[in-house]
Amino acid sequence: MGKSYGFIEIPSTSAAITAIDIMLKTADVEFVTWEKKLGGRLVTVVVQGTVSAVTEAVEAAAAKSIKEVAAKAIIGKSSNGESTGKDRTESKSETTAKGGKKDGKSGSVRNG
Repeated sequence: MGKSYGFIEIPSTSAAITAIDIMLKTADVEFVTWEKKLGGRLVTVVVQGTVSAVTEAVEAAAAKSIKEVAAKAIIGKSSNGESTGKDRTESKSETTAKGGKKDGKSGSVRNG
């Protein structure tokens, strides 16, 4: 199996560092990079490894992080570099069929 990538977007640099620590201790993944946005108020962390290791690491960090994860994604790659079809992305707000956004906390739908 080829390399797969896992992404977590989380508020604050300290929460990102904690998430990196959790991911690296949970599964056999390698830290790739991180990108701070909005002056460090939102940080994207990227790790790589096998699909199962990346999935385990991302899920563990999302469950045990000190702040609520804004978004997470797992992109699986086969040995020839093509997508395995196991791509998965989740975020706090989900788009509904009518084009509105579902509020992640209350579950209510708002348009716009």
